[in-house]
Amino acid sequence: MPEYPTALGASSVEKITLLGHDLAEDVMGQVGFGELAFWLATQRRPAPGETRVFEAVLAALADHGFTPTAIVTRLTYLSAPDSVQGALAAGLLGGGSRFLGVTEDCGRFLHAVLESADERPVDDAGWDALALETVRAQREQGNFVPGLGHHVHKNGDPRTPRLMRIAAEEGLYGPHLSLFAAIGRVHPEVLGKTLPLNGAGACGAALADLGLPLELLRGFALLARTAGLIGQLAEELRHPVANDIFLSVDLNNRSVAPDPYPPGGTHG
Repeated sequence: MPEYPTALGASSVEKITLLGHDLAEDVMGQVGFGELAFWLATQRRPAPGETRVFEAVLAALADHGFTPTAIVTRLTYLSAPDSVQGALAAGLLGGGSRFLGVTEDCGRFLHAVLESADERPVDDAGWDALALETVRAQREQGNFVPGLGHHVHKNGDPRTPRLMRIAAEEGLYGPHLSLFAAIGRVHPEVLGKTLPLNGAGACGAALADLGLPLELLRGFALLARTAGLIGQLAEELRHPVANDIFLSVDLNNRSVAPDPYPPGGTHG
């Protein structure tokens, strides 16, 4: 018979084990959900400081108002109130390059820069020099710097300095956050304007400094936003707005002449 080894959950007639521990006796009521999520992903129990930083990231990403992910969750529930899972899934599927996905994009970007650097800087001057080289390269290639800029928090995202302080307090302010902070200091010299370091990018840097798999960074953002979307549905049940959103579009649409794509497959 084939075997399927796993260090995660397993069940017998008598008990359930999780990560080598008795789920009922050793985990339930003993381990917080954020700590458990970290433990499941890494298969090592986090230190208290790691849990604090990780849970700060989850809190930072849980909800950010009427974002597209929140709106589509409410609208899907309006259309299919019998499918809570469909409404939640609809919102989570919108976690892409503009919303939530920035966490992964920024973490990967910073990590790639650090991996390609000849050596890690040892002071702010060194980090600034690396950041300046990085921002210039992105500008020359016509690319954006992930985590730089925010459509609402033009004067600074309040989540970013708070997360950096928490990481520093726990001794977990690592190279990804150091590079990210340096980008915040030097980018005006290249771009000619000052943009905020957004919270989603800071979360990606913090998660990367925790040593979490880069491939899972967006998953942690989605984990956090799931809680927020449940909150959006709970509020929709008591104070519905989805139908008003739907009607604001449906009652204000206007018919226009077709605007076909030109022949030859030209896009844009």
